[in-house]
Order: sequence, then C-alpha cells, then structure tokens
Amino acid sequence: MAVDARQKIGVTDLAVALPKMVTEVPSLLKGLAGFTRKPDHKASIGQIFQDAAAKNSDRPFVRFEGESITYRDANELVNQYAAVFADHGVKRGDVVGILSKNRPEALFAALAAVKLGATAGMLNYNQRGDVLEHSLGILDAKVLVLDENTQEALDSLDAEPKVGAVLPLKKLAELAATASTANPKVTAEIQAKEKAFYIFTSGTTGMPKASLMSHFRWLKSMSGLGNMGVRLRSNDVIYCCLPLYHNNALTVTLSSVLAGGATMAIGKQFSVSNFWDDVRVNKATAFTYIGELCRYLLTQPEKPSDRDNSVKLIVGNGLRPEIWEEFTERFGISRVAEFYGASECNIAFINALNMKKTAGICPLPYAVVQYDEESGKAKRGHDGKLRKVGNGEVGLLLSKITDRAPFDGYSDDNATEKKMVRDGFKDGDAWFDTGDLVRKQGWMHVAFVDRLGDTFRWKGENVATTQVEGALGGHSSVDGAVVYGVDIDGTDGKAGMAAVTLREGEAFDGKSVAEHLYDKLPTYAVPLFVRVVDTLEQTSTFKSQKVALRKLGYEEDSDSDLYVLRGKSGGYEKAYDGYVDEVAAGKAPKG
Repeated sequence: MAVDARQKIGVTDLAVALPKMVTEVPSLLKGLAGFTRKPDHKASIGQIFQDAAAKNSDRPFVRFEGESITYRDANELVNQYAAVFADHGVKRGDVVGILSKNRPEALFAALAAVKLGATAGMLNYNQRGDVLEHSLGILDAKVLVLDENTQEALDSLDAEPKVGAVLPLKKLAELAATASTANPKVTAEIQAKEKAFYIFTSGTTGMPKASLMSHFRWLKSMSGLGNMGVRLRSNDVIYCCLPLYHNNALTVTLSSVLAGGATMAIGKQFSVSNFWDDVRVNKATAFTYIGELCRYLLTQPEKPSDRDNSVKLIVGNGLRPEIWEEFTERFGISRVAEFYGASECNIAFINALNMKKTAGICPLPYAVVQYDEESGKAKRGHDGKLRKVGNGEVGLLLSKITDRAPFDGYSDDNATEKKMVRDGFKDGDAWFDTGDLVRKQGWMHVAFVDRLGDTFRWKGENVATTQVEGALGGHSSVDGAVVYGVDIDGTDGKAGMAAVTLREGEAFDGKSVAEHLYDKLPTYAVPLFVRVVDTLEQTSTFKSQKVALRKLGYEEDSDSDLYVLRGKSGGYEKAYDGYVDEVAAGKAPKG
C-alpha cells in the first residue's frame, strides 16, 4: 500500500475546491438530471449518439491518425453498418461480436449494434484457443465483425468460430456502401434497461466472464463521469489509445465525448516512445489513462518539450499517489479526473473537484467495511452484520444494489450471485462485492488501494490466477502450480508470480515453459517470476499457501529456485540482481 496516499479530505480542501466549480454548474446540473432517469425509460446509447450527431453534424466526432470523421458522416456510416447487420438477421436482443484492434470501424460497429437494440460483444483480441472459444460460446453472436489484423486469434481455434456469420471489415465496408443511411426506427424504442455491451473480465474459474453493460448504466456513467466529472467542451479532443474492448474507452471516453459534443481521437495502441507525438498529431486537449501508462511515460528521459503539449485534462484510473504530482507537474496537466469503477460495478467514483490523490466522490450508496485477509471476504461481527471502517482506514468496498443502482451481473447467474453480499447491515439489503480495497477519505471520497481475491491487475488487465495455474499445469514438466500477484516498487498493479512443483525426473526448462505460456495466455498474464519448490500445500483453495508465498515475494531462499521472465524469446532464466528495476523501467520482459 502506498505510503504517500492521502489519508483524509477535510473542510479546508472543500473550501478551496468548491468556488472553482461555479462555472461548471450547468454541466453538473445536467449530470444530476441524468440520475433521475429510470431503467424503463426509452433512452439508449444509440439515441444519445444520434442526437449528438444532429446537434454537432459538421464537428469532428472521431479522429484517427490525424484524419477526422464528422458526427454526420459517422452517424450515416453507423446506420449503414446497422442495415448490413439487419440484412444478416440481427435484431433486438441479438449479439454482434466484435474482434478488432483499435480503429474507428470497431467503434462504429459497436454503435450500429446498439442502435438495433442488439448487444455488442467486445472481444479481447489477445485471447487465444480455448479462452477465445469460451468467450465466443458465451456471446452466441449472430454476426462476428472481424478486423483482418486479428485473424491470428481466430486461427488459434480448433474449429470454426461458433457464430452465425463472420463479417470481415473489408466485406462490411463493401456491403455498407450501398446500404441506407437512415436512422433505424427501432433506436427510438430501446429502453435503458436493455443490454448494450458485453465486456470480458477475468473469471475466478480460469475463464473470462462476460460482464454486462446496460444502456442504463452507460447513461449513468455519462451523467456521473461525463457531465459531472470529465466535463469536456465541444472544442476538446480526448485521445484514447486504450483498447476499445475496455470500459475506459467504450464507456468513460465515449460517454464523455457525447456528453460534451467533443472529439474522440483513437490511438492504435499505447506506445511510450510515440505517445506524445500521437497526442500532438491529433491535437488532443485531454487523454484517457490507466496508471501503468502514466508510469511508463515518467520512465522516459526528461525533455525540454515535456510541457509542449495542449493536454490540460486527463481521465482514468490507477494514477498512484506517489507519482501524482510528479506526473502533472512534468507534463503540465492542470486537472486529473481520476475515477474508480469496474466493468461490472453498479457505481463509480469521480474526482470532480480536482483534488490530489483521490478517486473522488460517489453520489450513490456504498460502504467501506472490515475484511478478512485470508478469505478476502467482508467480515461480520457477532451479530452477523458488517462493520464499517473509519475515515483514513482501509477496507473492502461494497456498493449497494438498488432500483437506481442495479447490478447487471454476468452472463452466468452463479457468478452473479457469488459477487453479492446479502443482509449486510439490515435484513433484506444487498451489496455488490467489488473485491477492491479502498481508503475511506471522508466527505464521500475514497482512494483505491489494492485488489483482493483470485484476480490481480497487471498492465491494466485483470489476471485470473486460476487461468494461469491451468496453463502452467498443462506443461509436461509441471506437477502443481499456485499463482499470485506481487508488488514491485515503481509499477502499478501486481506482477504475476508462480510457485510450481515438477514431475518426478523433470527439470525446469525456462525456454520451454515460457513458450508454452505465451501460446496459452495473453502476454500480460504470463508470470514474471517462477519459484520452483519441493511441495505445495494441498488445500482446497491454496489461500494460506498464497499468503505465505506472497509475503516472501521474489526474495531468494535456500528452499527453492527462483526464475525470472526475460521475454518471449529469452524465456525464464535464473533470477539476478537488478531484474525488478528493469521491470519498473519497462525494459523487461521483452516481447
């Protein structure tokens, strides 16, 4: 836990911040009005986009590699995509899968799907083999939109993808060229409670879960984050190089853009060396971040041109308190709209008042409660009820499930129920267990601290320990494996580490194991450390074993052999001094 974290927020902080908000009152009031919307209202993302296109027809909506597309042209192209989908049998309630790298066409395909009342299933193009097959099986998509640059992912399947039809982007463009540009009639009929997106998150069973984003929750994000927190103006350009299959892009950035009639500049991918050049090419006044992105930008040698950019606002999550001021001062950032949220969470926090080192405020009910370190679950008192922590203390964040803040859940009902805490403070209440530790700062503010349970966050992605354990167990030399996350100074999230036992007569082959893991897992999920041990405690969950191993971290000891990941080609090598510094600097692993 960061020692530089802000402990509490006081009256003095509010007295400084609130007068500066006077000019923002219209946007704040618009945001508050959005919270009066009910799930059965006729309101949808497609309608919001359509209305924004009518209001800002000649203004740039999307910018990509310096080229712009106006709101009018984008809306007409989205309508043409929707007509093609409809010709392929897509109707209200169906799913359109989208397997694409970052490009405007992927965003337009998602908007076309939701305009028809269908759900856009945003697939992670890093997934391979069984994992991708599992995700496609969940979607049961009527159509799969395929960016030809992600063909490698489909080629990793053992059989044809389980979808109604595959539409490569080139084919989609050809069919759309002669399709109608009229707004679909069904768009005006869609209710807020209907499904909009499936966003894949790591599952504790080892396979991804499809987290549901309803129109209602997306619209709430637009009200809370877009109108009240980010507050873009029509002349703003927000640059986003985070994957479009992430809510940071599809929900936070897009909703903020539509709320302000601003421009969304899409970056192909994050490149630490080209980031600021891309920002300048796109004339961005803001950008979307995750903590690791900011950390990597700070590792670059300082330049006289560091403040030579037009960015005044950044929005995202995970900007660690220990680098907050260094980052904003070095690059001339005047406002940080840090937020806290999760793909499946029914509430969000936003740093609307531009205070330092906080995830901000949430107007909806939540609780920060005591937790059990072994189980990672909320702790109950002798009366069976939960106990809240005091200001300045760290606890488990729970969000209350209400009519105004429903929990959309997952495609799997059992997974949904496991994330709920019932009868927490009084009989009949229900809460969503975020699995996250936060610091309660007072005045409805919190700061993110850490993750609990069988996932950890690395490179802005959630890593399911059981998925990695399964991949390790599939190697011929590995008998058993326990996977967990460990802290590395100078990085955000937790780096993956595995403790493994070997089969009798087998030796640890670092190159072979690395090749196997890179074949079976997304790059970010491949553990940076492997500790070869004689035995692993055979409990049902390995929880007590993980606690001891996590405390040992990557320290070498006489009872085990420690290996570190050099990269895809280098594989695992014996641990050496300076490796963690290379990781913190973004120099290892390579590939």
